Amino acid sequence: MTDTAVKANDISVLEISGITKTFDDKVVLDGVSLTVARGQTVCLLGPSGSGKSTLLRCVNWLERPDQGTVLLCGERIGMRKGGVVPMGNAELARLRMRMGTVFQHFNLWPHLTVLQNIIEAPVHVQKRRRDEVIAEAEALLENVGLADKRDAFPSRLSGGQKQRVGIARALAMKPELLLFDEPTSALDPELVGEVIAVMKSLSQAGSTMLVVTHEMGFARETADKVVLMDGGRIVEQGDPEQFFGNPRTERARQFLQRYVSA
Repeated sequence: MTDTAVKANDISVLEISGITKTFDDKVVLDGVSLTVARGQTVCLLGPSGSGKSTLLRCVNWLERPDQGTVLLCGERIGMRKGGVVPMGNAELARLRMRMGTVFQHFNLWPHLTVLQNIIEAPVHVQKRRRDEVIAEAEALLENVGLADKRDAFPSRLSGGQKQRVGIARALAMKPELLLFDEPTSALDPELVGEVIAVMKSLSQAGSTMLVVTHEMGFARETADKVVLMDGGRIVEQGDPEQFFGNPRTERARQFLQRYVSA
């Protein structure tokens, strides 16, 4: 496939092909290939250190892969001119605007209110009308159950509330792809459910999502495709019913025995 964008409806939203990444001579990703179709929720599972979060960071080019390609709706991320010349910052920023990332540790600006956190990028990066963006942000806050926190600062929010603001902030950019990097791992157990509920509603509404998670229940109930990584490779992938009910590989059986039975 060329670097030229093609009609989005004709292809997968995300195509990852042959991604490799090493740190200090340690292979973290070893030829990973994966597709995410429009409207799919794909969950990346695996033990700590298996390469899941690094793969997500390669998708939005926070980490530059050593080899391989990442295509968003047919347009190559990070490289241009036949994959030889790196993209400039402005060109890369334009592509990143089409992806929304929800981080493990929220990454909210502490000096801005909830509403200001959500409207900052659409107003100053996308150059959209402030009144229009505010109206959309208020609707998003309503959708994630935080309309009453509009003028609160992050320091006044629980972890679950901060993560729901993070989701609303990502949605405010109207992304074609949502990336979730272990969005519940920094939360107290009693707060996990409120974030999972928002993610389930997004999936049911047809959002395209790539989710790194340890929440087996979410993957089993919500994912269209489950991908197990280990040692920087994909060792098994399939629909949740097949993966959880009849795993094909011994590694998947070992993983499920440890993490689902725990």
